[in-house]
Formats: sequence, structure tokens, C-alpha cells
Amino acid sequence: MHLHRLPEVMHRWLPDTIWRGPHAHGQPTLYLTFDDGPIPEETPWVLEQLAQYNAKALFFCVGDNLRRHPEIARAAVAAGHQLGNHTYHHLSGWSTPAAAYHQDIQQCQAALDAVLPAGAPRFFRPPYGRLTPALNRQLRPDYRVVMWDLLTCDYDHSYASEQCLRDALRLTRPGSVVVFHDSRKASRNLRYVLPRYLAHFAGQGFRFELL
Repeated sequence: MHLHRLPEVMHRWLPDTIWRGPHAHGQPTLYLTFDDGPIPEETPWVLEQLAQYNAKALFFCVGDNLRRHPEIARAAVAAGHQLGNHTYHHLSGWSTPAAAYHQDIQQCQAALDAVLPAGAPRFFRPPYGRLTPALNRQLRPDYRVVMWDLLTCDYDHSYASEQCLRDALRLTRPGSVVVFHDSRKASRNLRYVLPRYLAHFAGQGFRFELL
């Protein structure tokens, strides 16, 4: 059983966070996001797939990966993508003391600021989606906190790639903020699902835009 979409009560528990993007009538739009990179094994391949469809995406970077691979993050920015904060050590906001959690976010942001242009918007996504209302209130003045409308669950090794794709296609709707993972753990499903996902929705007339 995969929890692709969090229950609506979470929207009220974490107000003023982003769950979907603009989805006015007209050309339908999707908002692709990638968590846990950048890493050389997956992120450059993702950038190649996106470029085939002129698709833009928001990459939520783990700070320690960003420290080790800043050149990949710079390549993403040069290609017109956005970068966001995913904490430095991929911490849970439910089990980490607030002071330590904020320090980890700040450490990640320092690494982001080294590769982002001045004045770039600040985005934050909590690892595992675990964020308390108190942390959310503290972060909102400085960050656009982004959750999701569709989690592909591509990281699950027990999830057949064909079923992962079918479920992602079925559950996507105009305005969906969609989560993939540019990580080694997700590699098998990511490399099967992403090209087919892009081709399907591009063929349906969807655009892939930035938040």
C-alpha cells in the first residue's frame, strides 16, 4: 500500500504550505520536483530527460550532497531549474530537536547560497514530509514550504516499475506537485518511470513549469 497523496487534514495542520501549483483552465501544467540529490549517478541523467521536453523542475537538495557535488547543482541552475532546501542531513522534523533542525536547515541554505544567484527564492521541503505546525510557522517568513500532490514512491524497491508508472499516470492531475527522487535508492523506478511519464504528459499537452 503506497500513500501517494497525504490526507486533506494535513493541509489544515500545515497551513500556507504549497500542495499544488496554479492550474487555471487552458494548457494544463505540472510541477516536477526531485528530492535527495544532487548525485552524479542520477541527477545529470534527470537533467537530460527534462531537457528533451523543455521541462523545468525544482530540486530539493540534501546539503551534504550539495557540498560534494556543487557542479551538478550549478548545471541544474544553468539549465533553468530551481533548487530548494531539504536539510543538510535529511532530518525528520518530528524527531529532531527544533534548534538542531533549524541549524541543519541553515547549513544547507549556506551551501545553496553558494550556487544560487542572488535573490533566488527560498524553497523548503521537509524530509519524509515530517514537519510540525510550530516549525512550519517558524519557517514560513523565510521559505516557501512545498509539500506535494503526488508522491511517486519511486524509492520503494518492492514497487514494480510498471505499477509505479501506472499509478503515477492515474493519480496525476492538472496542477500536481509531483515528487521523484534523484537518488541511488530510487534509480530503478526513476529510470523506468520518468521518461515515460514525461512523454505521456507532454503528449497530452501538459507543460512542466516552475513553482
